[in-house]
Amino acid sequence: MFPNRRRGWHKRPTRAYCLNVFEEYKNIDFEIFTDLVKSFFGYDENVWSEFGVKEQKLEAESNFAKRLITGLAAERYFESVQPSLPEFKDYSVENMTRIGCGYDFRLRSERCNEFLAVEVKGLKDRAGSLSLTPKEHEVARTLGGRFFLFVVKNFREVPFHQVYQDPLSGTLQFTRIERVTVQISWMSRV
Repeated sequence: MFPNRRRGWHKRPTRAYCLNVFEEYKNIDFEIFTDLVKSFFGYDENVWSEFGVKEQKLEAESNFAKRLITGLAAERYFESVQPSLPEFKDYSVENMTRIGCGYDFRLRSERCNEFLAVEVKGLKDRAGSLSLTPKEHEVARTLGGRFFLFVVKNFREVPFHQVYQDPLSGTLQFTRIERVTVQISWMSRV
C-alpha cells in the first residue's frame, strides 16, 4: 500500500476496517490528514504553548479552541469528499470561510447561474448540538433550498457526514437563544 520496503504484519491480510480508512483518506495530503487526526483528540495545546501559559485556561476559551479545531477538520473533510457527493456533483467549490458571508463554501455549476451555499459543522461524537450564528440563520432563511448544512459527525472514531438541504424547513428544530455578555477591554490614549 505504501512505496517502501516495510511489510507490516506480513503473515496476515490487511484488515477490512484498515483498508476502508486507507481508501477513504488516501487522497488527502499529509498536512490536512495530520490536522484531521489532531482534531479527533481535541488537540489545541499549540495555541497556548506559544504564550507559555501554564495556569488554568478559561473554560470558554478552551471550548472555543476545541470547537475551532473541530470546525477546521470538518471543513477539510468536506473539501475532500465534495467531488464524490451526489448533491454537489459537477459543482466547482469556492472557500468562503474567511469572508464572513454566512456560509463556508459557495458551489457553482456551469448549468445554472445560481449558486449553492454550504455551511459546515463538526461534532466529535455521533450526536450533539450545533448552533447557527445570526448571519448563518439569515442566509439559510433567505436562500432556502439553495442552502445546505453539512454536518460531520463522530470525529472521535470514524467521521461520517449528514447533509441537510434547507435546514430551517426540514427535520432539524432550531431554538432561538439570547445571551447577554459582558466584554472587557483595556483602552489607552496615545
